[in-house]
Amino acid sequence: MTEHEAQATAGREQARPTTGPEPAHGATGEDTGQQTAGSEPRQDNGAQVSTGKETAGAHEAAIPELVIISGMSGAGRSTAAKCLEDLGWFVVDNLPPALIPTMVELGARSQGNVARIAVVVDVRGRRFFDNLRESLADLDARGVTRRIVFLESSDDALVRRFESVRRPHPLQGDGRIVDGIAAERELLRELRGDADLVIDTSSLNVHELRAKMDAQFAGEEEPELRATVMSFGFKYGLPVDADLVVDMRFLPNPHWVPELRPFTGLNEEVSSYVLNQPGAKEFLDRYAELLQLIAAGYRREGKRYVTVAVGCTGGKHRSVAMSEKLAARLAAEGVETVVVHRDMGRE
Repeated sequence: MTEHEAQATAGREQARPTTGPEPAHGATGEDTGQQTAGSEPRQDNGAQVSTGKETAGAHEAAIPELVIISGMSGAGRSTAAKCLEDLGWFVVDNLPPALIPTMVELGARSQGNVARIAVVVDVRGRRFFDNLRESLADLDARGVTRRIVFLESSDDALVRRFESVRRPHPLQGDGRIVDGIAAERELLRELRGDADLVIDTSSLNVHELRAKMDAQFAGEEEPELRATVMSFGFKYGLPVDADLVVDMRFLPNPHWVPELRPFTGLNEEVSSYVLNQPGAKEFLDRYAELLQLIAAGYRREGKRYVTVAVGCTGGKHRSVAMSEKLAARLAAEGVETVVVHRDMGRE
């Protein structure tokens, strides 16, 4: 990554979207092909220090807090990084150590938009690795608050992870996986000794590692949950990304009411018709309570995103009206909610 690319990266305020569900079992590791989700960064205040030459009335820049994530390949660096990303950190993967001070400087110029930065440093950038100590000394001289998180794991666990995905260790060359692990341990020995936090993931799965990271970096804040409430029509197929699916076809269809047929569930008359049917309000109350229970479990398991699919025959009347009401209930309970009407207008 060039310095110009680092500047472009630091200037972005929109994070990557979730790419899919996380595996439920097996220890974590970016080098073993496991996926983790992304999130949107939020703003926090960093430590206030002066930058550049001070003049009367000059504004002080907010120097971002910095976490450097490193450790053994296959020990869970990407999972740890994605956890911080979900907590609002700006995450940069595989940044050459020599560019870390530049990244922090760019964050300081962002006027608080990039208040916390996490950088993943690994052996893929081993030709730059010797620059890490010099960069750390530079950061210390600037008064940057920084921590090093080191992900550790036993040889047996790492071998199992690499063999399970049939991928070579980055340093094994023509040798065996254990040879690459041994070479990496020697390379990282000094950094491990300097680490502020060492996490052994030998017996941890994805959720347990995320819980440990949350415990260290989430503070008193409860992990946020973001919900998408999606209306859809069963005749067009189930949404492939739905976590929960509920069927509104137990309610009378406004399609058979001539004066309501041209409208959608966004129309007040259609919405009132749907909600006033026997069982509709009771369903809304009970399902909203059920989602509270499910949301609490998702937070405990480290799940940050949920898609609730609400279906009817064509995705025009009942599902639309109920999706709007359900989303309003979730928003009132503090869940960040987006409403999507997938099939409205397709008829």
